[in-house]
Amino acid sequence: MPYQIAILGASGYTGAELVRLIATHPHMEVAALSADRKAGMEMADVFPFLRHLNLPKLVKIEEIDFSKIDLCFCALPHGTSQEVVDALPRTLKIVDLSAGFRLRDAAAYEKWYGAPHVHPDLQAEAVYGLTEFYRAEISEARLVAGTGCNAATGQFALRPLIAAGVIDLDEIIIDLKAGVSGAGRSAKENLLHAELSGGTHTYSMGGKHRHLGEFDQEFSKIAGRSVHVQFSPHLLPMNRGILATVYVRGNPAQIHETLRAAYVKEPFLRVLPFGSLPSTRDIAGSNFCHIGVIGDRLPGRAVVVAVLDNLNKGSSGQALQNANLMLGIEETTGLMLAPIFP
Repeated sequence: MPYQIAILGASGYTGAELVRLIATHPHMEVAALSADRKAGMEMADVFPFLRHLNLPKLVKIEEIDFSKIDLCFCALPHGTSQEVVDALPRTLKIVDLSAGFRLRDAAAYEKWYGAPHVHPDLQAEAVYGLTEFYRAEISEARLVAGTGCNAATGQFALRPLIAAGVIDLDEIIIDLKAGVSGAGRSAKENLLHAELSGGTHTYSMGGKHRHLGEFDQEFSKIAGRSVHVQFSPHLLPMNRGILATVYVRGNPAQIHETLRAAYVKEPFLRVLPFGSLPSTRDIAGSNFCHIGVIGDRLPGRAVVVAVLDNLNKGSSGQALQNANLMLGIEETTGLMLAPIFP
């Protein structure tokens, strides 16, 4: 029998992406879907692109019988998941896609999210869900906290370089461009087509972006000292995709070889030949992350470019990758879909 899966917050982009991926998964079946304002509706009416699937009707969370669920994805808005996860059975395996459990330190959470964590016991239990670097812990976990999509992109570009000591830790700049779906599906004036199309803009500049908390946590842990990167996020008028251009000081050839060696056996992380750079068009709709390295015109400087799909490898695909490990399923199952092109 396939594992029975619940998706909470299924009326959002990441919830719909989970349904799309699980639809062809040989060992999982969507058994329950929740929504708040759209409870009582058919998934096909909320997302017509899923109308070919036989899916359960959207219901309120309290209407789900979790005794029949093997694993639950929480694709809920930030600030909502902490109370919801606390109310779920302690025997239930959970992958949370929100920011509710990403930061291990309660003080850091309050600093970046502006309110105390309401369930620090769960925060301490949660395993950080960057799959390629926390496989063993995820395999044994009950609660996994999915990373931020921006944070995942920057970490794939930098973690092996920090661990190997091949870059200057005090000169790291991450210039990142993200698609608009990363802002969620709720109505926001600045995301209207007339406000967004035909241009681009920065947001959460000056060290205010919440994903900096993840960079601080993870990079400092690897280095054994405080590491604070400069981070400049930009919103582009495209639906999917993230492109992170990372400027570092170090030997370009050594940086490329370090990344190549670190990821040579990873099924979803592809390091391009030296001098080649990736594009978001090459990973759209997939769980792949492509990374390229070039030398700068100034000696001793390099540029690392990483791209991934924010809804897939940056969120729902990563969540499914983690769920496979938690359920003892081959990690790549349901995720080897080719990117969509053009």
